[in-house]
Amino acid sequence: MTRRKGTEKRARTKAARGARSCSVDLEEAAGQRNESAAGSKRSRRALAAGLYVVATPIGNAGDITKRALEVFAAADMVACEDTRVTGKLLAMHGVRAKLTPYHEHNAARVRPALLERMVRGEAVALAADAGTPLISDPGYKLVSEAAAAALPVIAVPGASAPIAALTVSGLPTDRFLFAGFLPPRRAGRRKALGELAAVKATLVLLESPRRLAASLADMADVLGARPAAVARELTKRFEEVRRGSLAELARHYRASGAPKGEVVVVVGPPLPAADDDEAVDARLRAALDRQSVRDAAATVAAATGVPRRRLYARALEIAGQR
Repeated sequence: MTRRKGTEKRARTKAARGARSCSVDLEEAAGQRNESAAGSKRSRRALAAGLYVVATPIGNAGDITKRALEVFAAADMVACEDTRVTGKLLAMHGVRAKLTPYHEHNAARVRPALLERMVRGEAVALAADAGTPLISDPGYKLVSEAAAAALPVIAVPGASAPIAALTVSGLPTDRFLFAGFLPPRRAGRRKALGELAAVKATLVLLESPRRLAASLADMADVLGARPAAVARELTKRFEEVRRGSLAELARHYRASGAPKGEVVVVVGPPLPAADDDEAVDARLRAALDRQSVRDAAATVAAATGVPRRRLYARALEIAGQR
């Protein structure tokens, strides 16, 4: 009986200590929130008038920048595609802001009021549901008219699905063209691809999952045997990057069905003509400066679509001449 009372007493003492510890933690957390709120007030006074173009995460909420949160907290108004989406993001980070919807359906009506706010000396933040505003999202006319009115336009950079896909594609990044969404119908899509075929740059496009297989097949027909990559659900749990030729990717998605999530397609630049040995040799020499013969041949094969065996033989010749 005495042992039981001793055990209960120790348990009560431990619980009391835990309660005191919890109380201290809560007080510290409250203090941190108060300090954060005070910091937000200081930021509000310091934020200059103008339009702040603020990037938000494309999937992982942790990708938002500290500066973006400071601007959202300090802005007099945050114009966003969907107040529910932006509001949820800001709530996750403990930021309170005044939100107003700004999208393609109300832009013409809302834009004059936003410009008037800036003329009066207020700071307006522009945000898309995900990624960088204006990149396949509304905002171009607001930025254009703000600039025309000599109002400051400030970039608050961050996540962008096209840039993220390009950087993990394994395709040339020195010159690229973002072409947004292709037309949904086959005739319009093939016409648009025909206009892009001569562009000597890597192409970055957005595509609907349900149209992906058909779009890749049209790309293979119109653009030819180019290397490509399909990036899906970037920064999210089921992120995937599938690489191959356009024809290979078209066959894969035709067989597997439409993937889930948002899709970015990256297509390599036009391949050098089969008889353009000088262009191929130039690529090989550049690759051999930093890679072995085998790796150089593989790198140039991936970038050009020229058979690896042929490139390996030529790389051996070039290496032997050095």
